[in-house]
Amino acid sequence: MSDDQIVKLLEEIRDLQKTHLENYKVALSNQQQALETQKHAVKRMRTVLAIVGGIVIALYLLPAFWWGSMSMLRCALRR
Repeated sequence: MSDDQIVKLLEEIRDLQKTHLENYKVALSNQQQALETQKHAVKRMRTVLAIVGGIVIALYLLPAFWWGSMSMLRCALRR
């Protein structure tokens, strides 16, 4: 191989490495954005879960409280 071919091959390798590094930086940036998006989604889901859990607990306790108070009221009215 002549020196010119070796130089040309090394320049091509260098250019490919530069391109690879630029693509790697873009990929890293995309991954960081994805992590931030996932963190925000987890925060939203925790909020939604707390609200839904509160609604479920309220729907469960409201009839129990209502039936309990009605039975106490019936006992009081029977006396």
